[in-house]
Amino acid sequence: MSGPNTNFDPVEVAALDPETIDAAVTDALTAIASAATLDDLKALRSTHAGDRSPLALANREIGALPPSAKAEAGKRVGQARARVAQAFTTRQGELEAERDERILTEEAVDVTLPTARRPLGRRHPIELMSQRIADLFVGMGWEIAEGPEIEAEWFNFDALNFDADHPARQMQDTFYVDPPEDGLVLRTHTSPVQARTLLERGVPVYVAAIGRVFRTDELDATHMPAFHQVEGLAVDEGITMAHLKGTLDRLAAELFGEGVKTRLRPSFFPFTEPSAEVDLRCFVCGGSDPDCRTCKGTGWIEWGGCGMVNRNVLTACGVDPDRYTGFAFGMGIDRALMFRTGVSDMRDMIEGDVRFAAQFGMEI
Repeated sequence: MSGPNTNFDPVEVAALDPETIDAAVTDALTAIASAATLDDLKALRSTHAGDRSPLALANREIGALPPSAKAEAGKRVGQARARVAQAFTTRQGELEAERDERILTEEAVDVTLPTARRPLGRRHPIELMSQRIADLFVGMGWEIAEGPEIEAEWFNFDALNFDADHPARQMQDTFYVDPPEDGLVLRTHTSPVQARTLLERGVPVYVAAIGRVFRTDELDATHMPAFHQVEGLAVDEGITMAHLKGTLDRLAAELFGEGVKTRLRPSFFPFTEPSAEVDLRCFVCGGSDPDCRTCKGTGWIEWGGCGMVNRNVLTACGVDPDRYTGFAFGMGIDRALMFRTGVSDMRDMIEGDVRFAAQFGMEI
């Protein structure tokens, strides 16, 4: 900064020279007018209106002038800076207006155009139900086992203690793969996974098998030729029917809600002995309506079959039946889905109507 100038002559101070100030204003106005974008204008502000701009440096020189000269110099510099500031404000408004108009043009949306919106897909409710059941067993510490859908007749029947003349072996109940003498069938249940698991993993074993099975049933509201089952198998030392009942009660509570009642009815299956049918207390009437369409007035709904693994099955799979015992159970996943959701016709599950699956998009 210059020192005191006792012999003041404003013309002799270069920064305060009127021509110098006018030139600085002219340069600033020209640059401002040529700014094409708001970013360009922002960059120019530092050059022509910042602390190191010519007009800012000239303003600093005023402090070194004698009092009698400050007024005239301050007025000249102040007017110059005001012109530049006004030019910045005006140009900024013009550029902002141009930007807004450009955005309105470039980002315009014709709300009258037809939409190309596609509905989101959904996982099939049977798959959701299968995954839910798998998660329940994994949460209990069990493993998930798998087996082929085209199965050897030995695994599907012989290993599970089916006699050679058992009715289930007949072609009216079982799909045989051509030629029939090759002994290949479409598995009629997930129970073959029992034999495969015992042979491959040994004991002790706690597994659940989930998958599709096939039977020669006519397609109607309650039957399908291809449906889904879950098979549970536990073989260990000291396994009893009490363990089976407790497992079924836990599974029923997780699927259908706490407080659901179950019962076991004596039955017969070649691969379990003793065997039982598992029933659930009717969700609709609770057993109080003799005209209930869901339970046919019985108060109970058939859920699946279960029992203690037959000694012959354990022996066929290389397990010592005198040391180990086990239980097995099987339920229809499609039927469980009907219980949980109120679906009344199984054909709705396989017709491929996306509106059916869309109802179950939030199933967890």
